Amino acid sequence: MKKYFMALLLIICTGMIIGCAAPQIKLFSDASDPLQEFTIQGDADEKILVLSISGIITTKPNQGFLRTMPGLVQETVSQLKKAEQDGKIKCVLIKVDSPGGTVTAGDMLYHEIMAYKKKTGVKIVVSMMGTAASGGYYVSLPADTIMAHPTTITGSVGVIIMQPDVSGLMDKIGVDMRVSKSGDQKDMGSPFRTATPEEEELLQGVTDDLANRFLSLVQKHRGIDEPVLSEVASAKVYLAEDAQKLGLIDGIGYLDDALEEARKIAGLPENAKVVAYRRTKYPDDNLYNSAAVYQGGSGVSLIDVGLPGADVAALNPGFYFLWAPGVGM
Repeated sequence: MKKYFMALLLIICTGMIIGCAAPQIKLFSDASDPLQEFTIQGDADEKILVLSISGIITTKPNQGFLRTMPGLVQETVSQLKKAEQDGKIKCVLIKVDSPGGTVTAGDMLYHEIMAYKKKTGVKIVVSMMGTAASGGYYVSLPADTIMAHPTTITGSVGVIIMQPDVSGLMDKIGVDMRVSKSGDQKDMGSPFRTATPEEEELLQGVTDDLANRFLSLVQKHRGIDEPVLSEVASAKVYLAEDAQKLGLIDGIGYLDDALEEARKIAGLPENAKVVAYRRTKYPDDNLYNSAAVYQGGSGVSLIDVGLPGADVAALNPGFYFLWAPGVGM
């Protein structure tokens, strides 16, 4: 095992050195590889595109040790733009497995999905996987049908502002931050001092305005009446059965059930072609594959050494459509 690791490391280092003086040698697929269509099943002319929204919703690219992969917004939009050029796509099945992300990134995805629907008239079905909460629910709203797995966690319709506060620590170690500012509120939200009551009120006002935008879209797309909307506004999370009772989703089932619903609402035959866009070919590809870039086999740990929850903990201060239990805010 040690010999194998050293050999792999030698190859990588050699490639990096050569790459400085010669055309770049690519050891792994990355964002520069074009999206290609791969058939998962079916052989009819009409197509169902399977698209995944998985992980924290952000505009940032995913940067690894040896490669940079497209960020979630970029990758999703790239796939939607490619789908616009194919008149044989009659339905898009979006698998959502996300606790949400930044407010703006979530709103961007919502806008792009709505624009795709308006431009093409293609039906959209969402299949919620493990988690489709907060921003994960926000981006699901444009769907014609929303289905959830029996164990899906969804809801959390609301906004959270993440603000670190190190003022107490600075007091303990005797460090201060001197600030010159052009206006009283210029350093509002600074982690180096405690917020004033006026600042807390201002930030709460922004949070409430963003939450009201979220709730208005829920009401628009789901037709929920006021009493139920007030319940949803608590930002609770729900299992699929409770979410269906509240009208947040349309049905409960597995991925195959969502695929059948896609065929049904688009009027497609049983053998409709199910396709996905990838940047490389996967052996034994199937509906549960959420990646577009091949991760490889034993080399993964050398590239991605992130810890569970690190993507949430590393988020910048700001406003989020996000459900992140167990992570200190």
